[in-house]
Amino acid sequence: MVAESTPRRRTGGRSALVLTSIRKAVEELIAERGSEAVTIPLVAERAGVNHSSVYRRWGDARTMINDLATYRLDPQRGLPDTGDLRADLTAWAQELINHYDKPVNASLLRGGAAAAGESESDCLRDRRAEAAAFAARQGSNFTGDQVIDRVVSPIIYRVIFLPWTLTEVDARTYVDILCDQSS
Repeated sequence: MVAESTPRRRTGGRSALVLTSIRKAVEELIAERGSEAVTIPLVAERAGVNHSSVYRRWGDARTMINDLATYRLDPQRGLPDTGDLRADLTAWAQELINHYDKPVNASLLRGGAAAAGESESDCLRDRRAEAAAFAARQGSNFTGDQVIDRVVSPIIYRVIFLPWTLTEVDARTYVDILCDQSS
């Protein structure tokens, strides 16, 4: 028999189940108590895992919430790409609105933003990359920063400070402002 020179990596299995149970526990606890009250021992107990497993992966509750806030809006998902830039931006903005209209997602965003502190949150980094991708498309006359300032920021402001008004937001309005002011 030949001994393997490198250890095998797990491709899922128990690790994936543990991560899923932790994510579910965090979402439930945030929905029940708010992100400020979530602690690693509470998450570990709810998830049925040893708290050292959670600490080993994230180190603290704020980092865990930031990571899971990013997970909820998957940066690997495809962006709308119909060939109509304005329609694609509108669909993307509406996706953000629909996502953050769910209280647990809004709580995760607030917790993730608080966890980021002075640095850029993972969630913002992902939105900036998506905004830059739209700005790089043919027919664009705006920058990624302008997409953030005129489309993403008003949505996120409402999520953080005026969540009860999020259903009043019209994604098309923000996109029209971006496109019309950038012409």
